[in-house]
Amino acid sequence: MKKSITLFFLLTFISILSSQSTIRQKTLIQKDSIKKSKLVLESQDKKIDSLNNVLSVFKPFKREAHASYYADKFNGRKTTSGRKFDNNKYTAAHKKLAFGTKVRITNEKNGKWVIVEITDRGPFVKSREIDLSKRAYMDITSNKGSGGMLVTIEVMTK
Repeated sequence: MKKSITLFFLLTFISILSSQSTIRQKTLIQKDSIKKSKLVLESQDKKIDSLNNVLSVFKPFKREAHASYYADKFNGRKTTSGRKFDNNKYTAAHKKLAFGTKVRITNEKNGKWVIVEITDRGPFVKSREIDLSKRAYMDITSNKGSGGMLVTIEVMTK
């Protein structure tokens, strides 16, 4: 009985914290949506609780950026940072952001977002700003058949 009461209060506390962070983050970017987020972020073969990432402050970096995703042929290859690329993780490639930077990518059409880690350089096409892993891209896209979308990029500040 005591365990269930403690669990109830713990879950209530976490939900209050996450709702307060949503209000704080919506002042930065109005198209934020916490409803369809992933609760677990995978990075370097470890599962990291992304509640800390949700409670973090994100600084706007670029709006209306064109995002695409990695082709399957790159799966398993070494990235510029030295890590092995996996299309099933939440990673991305950016031309200038430092390796290891956590970035929130928000689809401007539907408000869905994911938090990814920069692990590679690219894309090497002038019109594109960021390449996402296939898993991250498919989680936020509204049209699974398209190869690109407009996103907002926000950098996590600590």
